[in-house]
Amino acid sequence: MIGTHPDNQVPELKDYNVYASDPALRRAVARAGAGWHDGELMRQGTEYGAEETLRAAADANHFEPELHALSPVGERIDQVRFHPAWHQMMAMARRNGIANLPFTVERPGVWSAYGASLYMHSQIESGSTCPTTMTKACIPLMRLNAPLWADARPLLLSGEHDARDVPLSAKRSMTVGMGMTEKQGGSDVRTNTTRAVPAGEGAWGPEFLLTGHKWFFSAPMCDGHLVLARTDERGLSCFFVPRWRPDGSKNPIHIQRLKDKVGNRSNSSSEVQFHDAWGVLVGEEGRGIATIIEMATFTRLDCALSSAGFIRQAFTQALHYARSRHAFGKALAEQPVMTALLADMALESEAATLLAMELATHFGSTDPDDLAWRRLLTPVAKFWNCKRAVGLSGEAMEVFGGNGYVETGPMGRLYREAPVNSIWEGSGNVMCLDVLRAISRNPEDGHRVLDQLADIASQAPQVATQVRWLRDAMQTPPQELEPQARRFTQKLALATQACLMLRHAGSDAADAFVASRFDPDWGPVTGISAGTSNPAALLDAAWA
Repeated sequence: MIGTHPDNQVPELKDYNVYASDPALRRAVARAGAGWHDGELMRQGTEYGAEETLRAAADANHFEPELHALSPVGERIDQVRFHPAWHQMMAMARRNGIANLPFTVERPGVWSAYGASLYMHSQIESGSTCPTTMTKACIPLMRLNAPLWADARPLLLSGEHDARDVPLSAKRSMTVGMGMTEKQGGSDVRTNTTRAVPAGEGAWGPEFLLTGHKWFFSAPMCDGHLVLARTDERGLSCFFVPRWRPDGSKNPIHIQRLKDKVGNRSNSSSEVQFHDAWGVLVGEEGRGIATIIEMATFTRLDCALSSAGFIRQAFTQALHYARSRHAFGKALAEQPVMTALLADMALESEAATLLAMELATHFGSTDPDDLAWRRLLTPVAKFWNCKRAVGLSGEAMEVFGGNGYVETGPMGRLYREAPVNSIWEGSGNVMCLDVLRAISRNPEDGHRVLDQLADIASQAPQVATQVRWLRDAMQTPPQELEPQARRFTQKLALATQACLMLRHAGSDAADAFVASRFDPDWGPVTGISAGTSNPAALLDAAWA
């Protein structure tokens, strides 16, 4: 993987195994009991690191999707057309189980097996994970409408990517997106104005016609979307709105424009207008927010996993570059200040991976401890990993110097991609407020999680002190705790990561993480302290 160049230029990182080279990820998979999937993950790791895959990922982002609203004769077609590389990445994601693995396999650790695939795919091409993970997340909701689920089940559980824009009756598989936010409300979906009017009863139950708009309509070429709209009688409800009506006619969902996004450019995001668009009720009428929030819980896990992948890729690229580039008589990675920086990034990557992968182990269960972790730690992990990915991708770009600030290298796309997970499915403030809401609604959940952390934190006085602070803060009246929502969430994230490092990481890495993250000087600048006198040893342990 590491070579030399006569002009001291660093060879591209390619043809490496993304899975085999990641000890923390492999240990997490084994610990979750997902060893049955290890061989497949090894195959995927080779596929993701292959030069051909890297070229396809770059092409999918360079040749961006194009909107074709009208046919040559003026008919409304509302098609988004993609470069073939996009479909190559979509097919890879589907084949590797990112659209449905937790619902097609009943084996121990299946959510961790899924998480490992998403974590790797996100490192290479993140845009294709958006429609793919939404498809996975819609499955529990689609089950709420039994006749709809009966028809959609084989299409949702398929491992094949079917790119054709045809009615569902002719498809071999399907993708499903979301339509929640509107221009006047954003995250406050209670202000939504899109209206749903009853239109009779059909094969899939109560039918409605939707009129209104969506300011962010994720992946408009999905075969259907779960949409929030307001009925006159019961209020906000959730509807399945397909691209094509069952009678084979085009559903009047008009794409106004594609968003010109900072990153995530391979994936189309849009604004749409509904003109009596046909849909069917999913879940109980009037409980649309509660229904679709279940989908958001799954996609928030995906944000935490994906951002852990971003951090890992940032660290991997930085370490590869620093080991191959020479200055002042030796490799950059051997320069003391660079060694300290890279060691700090290695700690950050392992802790982010542990946080996301540990959270994944608590999905798919109704055990009270698992439910407590999901309710409380999902917004924590989403907030923290996504937030840290933004800063760490910038640090990695800086390791490359000017070579990192050009589009011919890997860092520009990673840097632009990092913020999307912080914003999608709720920005940082929304996540922190959701943490406080989880504690307020289910105080026992907070105590369950902190009890588990306290048991591990007894090994490290600094961490134990933070867990006690969190327990005391939980007793603060909500209106007084709300201004400290970000502080509380950061402390909970760091305490959780520290406990996971103490339990699962090597002793050198665990001790270094605690020493650095609970040092009063830690925070503003990466690399001030890696908490160890031997940072090079952390690097050797971080990349196999």
